[in-house]
Amino acid sequence: MRVVTTAQPLDVQPTPLALLLLGREADPKSERGVECPGDLPAPSDPDLVERARAAKAKLGDKVFVLGHHYQRDEVIEFADVTGDSFKLARDAAARPDAEYIVFCGVHFMAESADILTGDDQQVILPDLAAGCSMADMATAEQVAECWDVLTDAGIAEQVVPVSYMNSSADIKAFTGKHGGTICTSSNAKRALDWAFEQGEKVLFLPDQHLGRNTAVRDMGLSLDDCVVYNPHKPNGGLTAEQLRAAKMILWRGHCSVHGRFSLESVEDVRKRIPDVNVLVHPECKHEVVAAADYVGSTEYIIKALEAAPRGSKWAIGTELNLVRRLANRFAAEDKEIVFLDKTVCFCSTMNRIDLPHLVWTLESLAAGKVVNRIEVDKETESFAKLALERMLALP
Repeated sequence: MRVVTTAQPLDVQPTPLALLLLGREADPKSERGVECPGDLPAPSDPDLVERARAAKAKLGDKVFVLGHHYQRDEVIEFADVTGDSFKLARDAAARPDAEYIVFCGVHFMAESADILTGDDQQVILPDLAAGCSMADMATAEQVAECWDVLTDAGIAEQVVPVSYMNSSADIKAFTGKHGGTICTSSNAKRALDWAFEQGEKVLFLPDQHLGRNTAVRDMGLSLDDCVVYNPHKPNGGLTAEQLRAAKMILWRGHCSVHGRFSLESVEDVRKRIPDVNVLVHPECKHEVVAAADYVGSTEYIIKALEAAPRGSKWAIGTELNLVRRLANRFAAEDKEIVFLDKTVCFCSTMNRIDLPHLVWTLESLAAGKVVNRIEVDKETESFAKLALERMLALP
């Protein structure tokens, strides 16, 4: 006998954004679906390196090229400075004479650079499709709705928003408008300490793992002090009582790269490599961070390996381009550096910035044509800058 059951409706709401086709449509409030540039040199062009050098030399001091640590080696070669997202934005602001800032990173990083640089400077992203899946997990509309939920629960006045640097300009502006601050993976504890001096609760956007790891590992809060707000569920999937009891309201977002590392990855590498040191980024899941030997930002990871003794062994839980570069850099010192997971995992959007896109950008600028300019509107910029300045003022 065949039994037919009636499916129960899922307690989930659709994302309020339409599905956009990458390279064909765009949404100004999102990093998804942006248009891609057209006439690029062929990736197999053997003259690409020389063309990049020639265009950069022609531009001279007019151009300043920033390279994020997760970029490909062939792109990093042409960077004037390398670093994490916030360091690069500050480096751009420290070069007021550069007419063009070419940001080899992703969209939210270029936005931050535009916010912190002068009005006479132009920030360019070589491929507009280089977005960030984490940044897209919190849209302005979703966060505004979340604030309404907090207001209905009677706790909005007690909540201070703290937004990770890896967020859109809209989310940074929301944070600034509501009395909050921005943080990086290296100063998240300082930002949370400051926030809890201003209010009783924190809304942490958009990476739940960095918020949870900082609160529990670095500040002594418990996992029970944390709740996860899911923007795809009514009221975030939380009751008013849960919101009132929580100290950390974590947005349900994550890094697609760091979220792949698992406790099994840590256990496996310890079996394969005796005496290995496990060093991971705080965007990893809580159980991975708890099982690691060391936890820190991208800059922390680099400095830790620089200071490591000869012959030491390291398994690194962060983006593969950086891990490979570090492994090659320290091979002469007999430091064994491996990727934490067996599965190869590049940051797919960061890798959209390749040599053909960079050559196209530099040659266009050398010919007097500005392409792919990233420009934040003035109102958004003012509130986002306010949030960034609060971070800069942290003790």
